[in-house]
Amino acid sequence: MELLQDPVPIGTRFHIISGHLGTIKYVGPVDGTSGVWYGVEWDDPNRGKHDGAKDGRRYFTCLVPGAGSFIRPSKSLNFGVTFLTALSTKYVDEAHSVSGGEKIILGSSNGAIEVEAVGFDKVRSKLRDLERLREVSLDNEKVAFMDTPGQIRRTCPNVRGLDLSTNLLPSWQIVAGVTVELPCLERLILNQNRFLPLDRELPVTAFEHLLELQLNDTLITWAEFREVVYFMSALQVVELGYNRLTSLSAKSPKPVPRIHDLNVEINELNDWASVASSLLEFVALRRLVLSRNGIRTIPSLGPGRSPLRSIHSLALSANRLNDWQDLDRLAQWCPGLESLNLAGNPLTENGELARHSRQFAIARIPTLLALDGTAISARERTDSELFYLSFVSKNFSGSQEEICYAHPQWTALCNKHGKPSEGLPRRGGDTKLSKSLINVNVYQCITPLDKEQRHTSKATRVKTLPTTKIAIFKLQVMKALKLPRSVSRDVVEIWLCMEDGFVKLCDDSHDLGWYGIEGGSDVFVTVNCTEQ
Repeated sequence: MELLQDPVPIGTRFHIISGHLGTIKYVGPVDGTSGVWYGVEWDDPNRGKHDGAKDGRRYFTCLVPGAGSFIRPSKSLNFGVTFLTALSTKYVDEAHSVSGGEKIILGSSNGAIEVEAVGFDKVRSKLRDLERLREVSLDNEKVAFMDTPGQIRRTCPNVRGLDLSTNLLPSWQIVAGVTVELPCLERLILNQNRFLPLDRELPVTAFEHLLELQLNDTLITWAEFREVVYFMSALQVVELGYNRLTSLSAKSPKPVPRIHDLNVEINELNDWASVASSLLEFVALRRLVLSRNGIRTIPSLGPGRSPLRSIHSLALSANRLNDWQDLDRLAQWCPGLESLNLAGNPLTENGELARHSRQFAIARIPTLLALDGTAISARERTDSELFYLSFVSKNFSGSQEEICYAHPQWTALCNKHGKPSEGLPRRGGDTKLSKSLINVNVYQCITPLDKEQRHTSKATRVKTLPTTKIAIFKLQVMKALKLPRSVSRDVVEIWLCMEDGFVKLCDDSHDLGWYGIEGGSDVFVTVNCTEQ
């Protein structure tokens, strides 16, 4: 453990024997007491007692309300070790240099299973060759200081990935003092640290080749992040989750790296338009994670090009979206969207339409290739779009203009698949459409088809148009027969009864009229699966 000068600098990190970490925010007297106190902010706010104010006087401020308290200076406070000390402790501990067999306890057995491991000494021997290390994890190893310049480079110059999460690093200068000695570094994980705001420039070579940076649960602000990434010109992937961010609007005159993957999940970024406009400079952004941010609505895009037009993958899981038109507007904001995570929103969890959420999302966003981690096949897209057309036609009354306004994909999907049979106004009286409807008798079959098939079940009448495509008619039939949702359209077959036998309606692109189906025609349905 390193010894610090007295008084301890503001921003110093420390560790106590119970495992809690904190940051010193104040050193000095407290009214009504004698001696020196440390005003600290705990990483775990549940340990705090106030926010830095006592008896009406403010001594310091906390990043998280209620995370502060006062403690006395004590030798029990651990102020951490240097990078190489931690590295040696973990990877070159001579106490483990046991030759031959070694007894180890399986972690999942709660001490009940002890086995003999052979060759562990050889593994540790290789780990001692620190020059060969490519991936280093010093998570929770109390790293607080850099080493004498040149020592880290001589010891482990080939490190590509470094995890320094949950340590005692007080500033970016200390981090840079370590990374500048790692010329091959590409991935840096700094989760659950607390850094002072950057107050001077960092070495140009400290993050020269860095591609990925994780800063989850560091309470870094967006403005501080923008200052830091200026020195990371090659950066591509960033994680900023759990940071209580409420806005990304802080501007910076410094250019932003060509970041293509940004994760800001579990923050408080609930204003979609503000988030989108703040990312205007991120022209290379391809993947954006906004899960669990309390987003309630996605507004219309408005004039001009979308700042999110380059987004291909978007995560909106566990937000508060509750309007299906949000997805129509999302397609405008992200015209190239290929992958979407939507689970956990009221749209997908609550109400009668939740069970159709996947079909609706696929139909409303024509560019999607994957939804909630599952690929969308060409067949599923067709089924979803046909289902959507059928649903709109049966549940939406209004003029063609009103339908198109409420369902922007309506015209494109009708042009692609043909208009469904019940998509036009139903305002009383006989319309041209209603006069054209025919009734088709549908029989669900349990046994193989034969000439007496029509007598095996009661007919279900389906009212439709002769111009209805077979694909849409199949969906209408499945709904009329109340087939379970688990039954796929692929296993449902429809047969037309002719004088000389049965003809399978197998070409989805043809309509009923093409097969000669008219009012009173009999069709038979088989479901080729074990469970119906």
